[in-house]
Order: sequence, then C-alpha cells, then structure tokens
Amino acid sequence: MRVKQISIFMENRAGRLEEITEVLRVADVNIRALSLADTSDFGILRIIVDKPKEAVEKLRNEGFTVRENDVIACVVDDHPGGLHQILNILAQNNISVEYMYGLLERHTDKAVMIMRIEELDIAVKALLSNNIDLLPGEEVYRL
Repeated sequence: MRVKQISIFMENRAGRLEEITEVLRVADVNIRALSLADTSDFGILRIIVDKPKEAVEKLRNEGFTVRENDVIACVVDDHPGGLHQILNILAQNNISVEYMYGLLERHTDKAVMIMRIEELDIAVKALLSNNIDLLPGEEVYRL
C-alpha cells in the first residue's frame, strides 16, 4: 500500500522547475501528482510519477538532489466531509500527518490524497480497518 514519492531539492530561481520537467520529459516519465513548497532560497518539489526508478536515476545523473519517500494514497469520497473521515481515523489513533496533497481520479466521484505519515504501517492498519481504500503504487502510477 506504499507509493514512492520523489522529493527534489532545488534552488529558488527562474527556470529550475523547467529543467526538472525537461529531464523527466526526455526520460519519458509522466508526472501523476505534485506539490511545490518554497522558501526565499530553495524549494522542494514532491512528485508521484509513473516510473519512479527511472525518474530518480535520470534526475540524479543530471545533478539534482533527490530523495525517495514512502507515502500512502487514500481514496476519499469527493464530497463535504470525505477528507474529515480519514483525518478523524488518524486522529483517533494519534497519528499525525506531516503533509498531504491531492489529485482527482479520472471519471469518478473520488479523490486521492497523498499523505506523508511517519507511522506509516500504523496508519495503513488503522485506515484499512475502517474500510478506507488505499491505492497501491502501481495503481497510482497509472492514474
């Protein structure tokens, strides 16, 4: 139930994001989800891609600082309270969310929340025991 996320550390300057996407384009790697956070000096681009191994290899070969993390992909009913249901389960189990970002599934009434959680195995068990669907990496990479 783990999904590979790639974090790329980058200088906060014009064109740097384009350089990253160019490496991925040339490598024929498709971005499925992303989150970009920045400060005045640097940024962190977090991405889910269809070919994580290839992306990491190509980005490192081009000199980017890259880290891989395991995250989970929770299926969320796309209506008011859908996300609250999941966060409530995590809170009841004293599990904190470090960060999250979302994406919509194609042609469904569901959304997917990508979550970075320190206690990943505990979170997976709690969510599954409460009938929350988690997507395996292979399925997220195809979204």
